[in-house]
Parts: sequence; structure tokens; C-alpha cells
Amino acid sequence: MTGKIVVIGAGIGGLSAAAWLAKSGLDVTVLEAHVYPGGCAGTFFHGGYRFDAGATLAAGFEPDGGMTRLGAALGIEWPVEPAAVAMRVHLPDGSTVTRWSDPQRWQAERVAAFGAEAESFWRWQERTADQLWDVALRGVPWPPQDLSDLLALGRTGLGLAARAPLAAPQLLSDAFRPVRARLNGASSPLQHYVDGQLLIAAQATSAAANALYGAAALDMPRRGVAHVRGGVGSLAEALADAVRRHGGQVLNRQRVTSVEPAPGGNYRIRTERKGEFDTHTVLFNLPPWDAAALLRDAAPEPLRRAERPADGWGAFMLYVGLDGSIVPPGAPLHYQVLKGGSPGEGASVFLSLSLPGDARRAPEGHRALTVSTHTDLHAWWRLFEHDRPAYEARKAEYAERVLALAEVALPGLRGAARLVMDGTPVTFQRFTGRSLGWVGGFPQTSLFRAWGPRLGRGLWLVGDSIFPGQSVLATALGGARVAAAAGRDLAHAN
Repeated sequence: MTGKIVVIGAGIGGLSAAAWLAKSGLDVTVLEAHVYPGGCAGTFFHGGYRFDAGATLAAGFEPDGGMTRLGAALGIEWPVEPAAVAMRVHLPDGSTVTRWSDPQRWQAERVAAFGAEAESFWRWQERTADQLWDVALRGVPWPPQDLSDLLALGRTGLGLAARAPLAAPQLLSDAFRPVRARLNGASSPLQHYVDGQLLIAAQATSAAANALYGAAALDMPRRGVAHVRGGVGSLAEALADAVRRHGGQVLNRQRVTSVEPAPGGNYRIRTERKGEFDTHTVLFNLPPWDAAALLRDAAPEPLRRAERPADGWGAFMLYVGLDGSIVPPGAPLHYQVLKGGSPGEGASVFLSLSLPGDARRAPEGHRALTVSTHTDLHAWWRLFEHDRPAYEARKAEYAERVLALAEVALPGLRGAARLVMDGTPVTFQRFTGRSLGWVGGFPQTSLFRAWGPRLGRGLWLVGDSIFPGQSVLATALGGARVAAAAGRDLAHAN
């Protein structure tokens, strides 16, 4: 089979890029190993419930937001409902903070929770985030990989004049320091809140998270959070439908085993099902080291040196089908519960409920619930490979720990649970193909940590490893950016 462009992996980044390229009239084929699209932002069916596999918070649906623009450009009507409350956060001291979507209600809430003296921090955060998201929405090529990228930075305003986000002196200084530098004298509740939010949105706490990235990550609830009917995977399904509607293909059960050079400067892609696809352009919706494993000796030199970050995270998950009667009417769908101390390894859990009455997600009167916590990858794999009973014991211990913390947000959860399944980094590797089950993208500790999307001649990277990073919104914007760059390369080649 022959296709001009092949996308490996039907995550949000890959599908966004594929839909843009197909709409441009190019011949696009997406190869997905699983039976449904979405990857870490997919939704799977089990025991009468549909659970969000990993990503559960969807943003970018405000009137001029990134997902709204993407939908308008691709002819997609997203299956979403605006969320009045982005989430409710339970702090270690027993207090709660409701993250309202409305700016005035959020300001009143944070003043009540953290005091008026913290307003200088929030003003900095919102001002900085507005500029950083503007950069992301304009598809700025970051980090620059060649002279044309540097010239593009100037054209988009990153290096010059009034629309120059990184040219402002205060932003230049923030580019090289952590968020904590902006939290001098912060109260304990504010410190706990910011650290908890940064861990789920930037994969690092305030001591390490880059101030610019951190400001944008803290801004996610202000970026048009919406509840997705049918689960977050419905967004991937809508993108896959757009690929097909514009003339492309999305093929499931096509796990790629190798990408090899082929005659004429092309690449030959082989799959487990004996499929062969010849193409001159490959987009990898994979982490860099997994792309290198497929290319083997054909991998460009920088890609051969790609290594998983030592400070990267895995996730321990619980998927719970529960009697919905324990959820108060009008309750938020998203919660974070913080135990205190370092928020990793079960000391912070994030909960996401299905919409009430969403028949695609749960039987009548029931709700689907996804609960997650950050965890070290390597400890799970050591036990799984060398001490399977200890691995099973650790799963049971983590399930109890996570359920206990989740009950802070949803009292009576254990008694209402009708189905409980767990997932570890081992599970994530099996179902997403990401080696060791690494999820969440690079901890956002430096502006230069993201990979440039151009890997080599005809080879591109999309997903949470490129700017602007993790989240459904960020990977969708990254996919659109790569589609534009790859399309320009193809036009020049012709």
C-alpha cells in the first residue's frame, strides 16, 4: 500500500495533524495499534462502563480557544458542555478551593482562600499565561531548529516589539527560574495548592517547574474547561472522523514494528499484521525514544541518544463504576485531594466523574470514575519482572491508599463502588505502547526541554514531547503546528 504521509499513533496530537493534512488535500494514513483512538486520552469500555484511560480534563473550548478554533477549521462540532467549575481542590488542612471558570468568582474564591496579599502572584500568573498561550496559538516553532525557525520567531513576534512575549524583561528573567521564585512568602495553603496543580499540569512542583511554563500550566482551568459527553475519547473519535471526512484513513489494530529506509528516499512501515506502507513523510505520535526504537539504525543521531527523563512519571490508576446516588446534585466532575508533603506517590489524587445521565458512560443511576496519582515507573517494573507477588501486593496497597484519599472528595465511595479496576505503568505500556508506561510528557523544568518536531528528512514528532507540551489542548495545538510545517516541506519538495 502507498501513502504520501503516515501518522503512527492515533493520539490527539497525531489525529490533529492528520486532520489538518487531510483537509489540505494530502494523502494521509493513521496507523493505531489499539482498537480505538485517543491513546492516553482514550476512553475504554469495561463491565458496562466507559472509563477515561488517562487524560480527563479538557480545555480550550472558550469562544476563541484553541479547540474551538480547531473544530471550526476542521468542521468538527465537539461533544462538550461548558464547565462552571473546573475542579474542586481539597487542601491538607481540610479546606477546599473551588476553581471557578468565571474570572470574577475565581478571584473572590482565591482571595478568600489565600488572602489579598497573594493577588500579586495571580496577576503575574494570568498575565504571563495569556502571553504564553498566545504564542502557542500562533504555532510558534519552539525550540527553533534552523534559520527558518529563527526567522519565524521574529515574524510571529516572539523576538520583537509589542507582541514579543519573551522580549519583556520580566518574562526573560522568568524564563530561567522556577515558579517558586514568584511564591516568596506564600502561605502554606497557597504553596500546597500551587504544587498540587503544577504536578498534574506540568509534572513538577513549584521548586522545579519553569516559571513561564508553570504560569501557563496553572492557567488551564481558565482556558475553557468543558465536560465531554461520552468521555474524553470522544474528542479523539471526532478528530478521527474528521480525518476520514477529509479523505484520509485511520486504521486500527495496526501496531507498527519498524520504519525502514526505502527506494526513492521513502520509508517502508511494517506492522504486526503484515501490513506494509510506503511513504515519504512519517509523523510519530510517540515519545522520542519509542520513535528511535522503530527506526533502529535509520534513526537520526540526536534521536538515537534520546533517553527517558529520570524525573519523569508514571501513573497509578483506579477505574471505578459506582452508584451515582453518593454524588450530590450539581457537584463538580473533577477533584484534586492533597494529603500534604510531597504530592507524588499517592499523596495527591485526581478524580474525574462522568456526566450525570451520560448513557454512553454508565448504566442508569451510575457514574464512571477515573482516579489517578503520580508514581515512580521503575519500582513497579522491578517488582513486575522479579517479584510478581510483591507487585500484586503493591497494587492492593496503592488501591487502598488512593481510595482513602478519594473518599475525602466523595464520602461513601468504597461502599458505592460496583466495579474497581487498577492500572499501573505496566498497564499503560501494554495499552498505549509507551515504553515503561511513561506518561504526562517532560516535567516542564526548562523552556529547552521540549523536543523540536523535525527529526530528520521526512520524519516528524508530535504529541506531549514537543511544545507546548501535555494536555489535550497542548497536543492538539502541537499537532496543528507540525501539520503546517510538514505541509510546507512537502510543498517545497514538489
